[in-house]
Amino acid sequence: MFFAVGVFFPALMLHGQSPLYIYTDNLVNGFQDWSWATRSMTNTSPVHSGSDSISVSDGTYEGISFHQSDFNTSLYTNLTFWANGGSSGGQQLGVYLSLDTNDQSGVTLSPLLPKNAWQQYTVSLASLGAANATNLARITIWMTSGSGTYYLDDIQLGPAVAPPLVHLGVNATNTLRSADARWFGLNTATWDGELGNAQTLPMVEAAGIEAFRWPGGSTSDGYHWASDISGNDTFINLVTNAGVGTNCFVTVNYGSGTSNEAAAFVKFLNITNHCNIGNWEVGNECYGGWEEDNNHPEHDPYLYAERAAGYISLMRAADPTIKVGVVVVPGEDGQPNTNNEYATNPITGQVHQGWTPVMFNTLSNLGVMPDFVIYHDYPQYTATGNAWEPNSPDSDPLLLQVADTPSVLWTDWASAAANLRQQITDYLGPQGTNIQLCVTENNSDAGAMGRQSTSVVNALYLADSLSQLMKTEFNSYVWWDLHNGSDTTGDFDPTLYGWRSNGDYGVLNGSDVPYPTYYAEKLMQSFVRPGDTILNATSDSQALSAYAARKADGSLAMLVINKTPTNILSGQISLTNFVPTAGGVVRSYGITQDEETRTNGPAAAQDIYTNAVSVASLYTNSFPPYSLTLFTFEPVASQLSLSSVSAGQVVLSLQGQSGAPYVIESSTNLTSWTIVSTNTLSGSMTTVTNTVSPASPAQYWRAVWLP
Repeated sequence: MFFAVGVFFPALMLHGQSPLYIYTDNLVNGFQDWSWATRSMTNTSPVHSGSDSISVSDGTYEGISFHQSDFNTSLYTNLTFWANGGSSGGQQLGVYLSLDTNDQSGVTLSPLLPKNAWQQYTVSLASLGAANATNLARITIWMTSGSGTYYLDDIQLGPAVAPPLVHLGVNATNTLRSADARWFGLNTATWDGELGNAQTLPMVEAAGIEAFRWPGGSTSDGYHWASDISGNDTFINLVTNAGVGTNCFVTVNYGSGTSNEAAAFVKFLNITNHCNIGNWEVGNECYGGWEEDNNHPEHDPYLYAERAAGYISLMRAADPTIKVGVVVVPGEDGQPNTNNEYATNPITGQVHQGWTPVMFNTLSNLGVMPDFVIYHDYPQYTATGNAWEPNSPDSDPLLLQVADTPSVLWTDWASAAANLRQQITDYLGPQGTNIQLCVTENNSDAGAMGRQSTSVVNALYLADSLSQLMKTEFNSYVWWDLHNGSDTTGDFDPTLYGWRSNGDYGVLNGSDVPYPTYYAEKLMQSFVRPGDTILNATSDSQALSAYAARKADGSLAMLVINKTPTNILSGQISLTNFVPTAGGVVRSYGITQDEETRTNGPAAAQDIYTNAVSVASLYTNSFPPYSLTLFTFEPVASQLSLSSVSAGQVVLSLQGQSGAPYVIESSTNLTSWTIVSTNTLSGSMTTVTNTVSPASPAQYWRAVWLP
């Protein structure tokens, strides 16, 4: 079965998409200065626009170079910048790009730089060998001839024209995996003074949160639970009232604690207080120098594995029903914290010193297998006040391509999952088959909180990140976090979208007022729930991402994310092996709702927009800039007909949508109906046999779909 309806707006002007700025008075969008020429990034005269430009005072072959983690260029067509030859003029510039670490062939520019005047240069990415590349990492401008100081300003990648029509599709039978309740999690913290607010539980329940993590990231490795009974009581109340204990995660103290303390914590929460916490982590990011660690040597994978083995043994003894996990990083050479321990990969024969191989090898030698491994990812980092680099480390456009762009840096979930599974297979062998992969921390930035954290962009990132993770074998996704606190020391560069004057990684502020990320969590519960199935949706544009799920009730949900800040994008949705009925529901959240918050609009206008519509009007919806749009397609109505009648039996023929459950009901008066059976079609038709008594009165049957 194939069903397609186009969404096309011929009167809509196709504006260019947004440029990717590189230098606008300072480096932006996370680009770093990797130049080797003598330069100043804060030159005040001459400037092409704004307050600053780049002055370059070295001679021939000296380069100005900008580095960024590998990113996708499909939304951009050219490199453009302005240059001024200064008092001498006559210099000639060249440009080349690097894909990952591989320099591409360069281009020599003309005309020569003018004397004391500005000239714009535009070079196509195709001529630089980087059109539609997935791994552009470096942009270099250098002087090929001439001398004297010259100046650069307003450097950017020019945007491609917005696509006239994006093709979105999903095959209802192309299933990837079943949904896990632990995907809908929030971190909580012992330092969260608002955790016990009267509104906190209703707010998280309204958002569909199914899991919590305690006691709070790096705090865990300095946390002695017996000294914080009051804080634990607050957490206990939250978990028990929400009824989600088996999905929750608790991190025990590795850095300054003991295995006995950890086992006692298990008993306190699960045996004494009946929380039934299902998942327990041995430490938090124990590989990192930022983590408290009183062990000697500290942050050592061999010692961590030895001690973790003792933790696992005592914690399982305290409650045999729990699962215990250990911390890992992707890459066999990731976080090499020791010069004394090595691990030889038994499959490749190569020797590695990375945290995960040494830790796995030690656990294997001890005969201890964890139940799951724990991975954390933050694609950006901002030091307080941007002290590490005089630029803007956060990037809206690059953040929104992280989750679905394969990277050797493991910033996308698919690459990270594949690498971690490979390490488990290589180092732990068949015994590691049942070890699960879990993510218990994710947000856009791990450092100082800036404008992006409280903007619609972070809400889009949450939805995009979680949706991509659902396509992998990761079995949990715990966002950082519920409440975090207001901050103004992060990145507030004007190239970032947003209007709030504070940063905050929480989904709620201290008064339980929602940020955009809260509404993203809330929308996701309408997209997929435990018991649903993830489908493999497709899109032919990175600007408009599509994800899909088959609901347990037989309906089909498609989430569409417009990642552009200014373009209304048009799409054509094709549904294969699914025929919808005339009705459907559309839900959306984005700039429109966030603007209602900014202007103190009605509370309902700030929340997720929901509307029941006909299929025809459903498909006429466009995709607004920076928005999440969720379609829920109901399965086609069933048809019930009489197939045959014999003594004591009536055989009915039921037609409908494959995978949809239809309820057959019977009645003797067409008023009162009784459920006879529920039938989930494996094809488009099935037969149902009902036993009837010859003495019974006239009997009627009907089939209905019940969401």
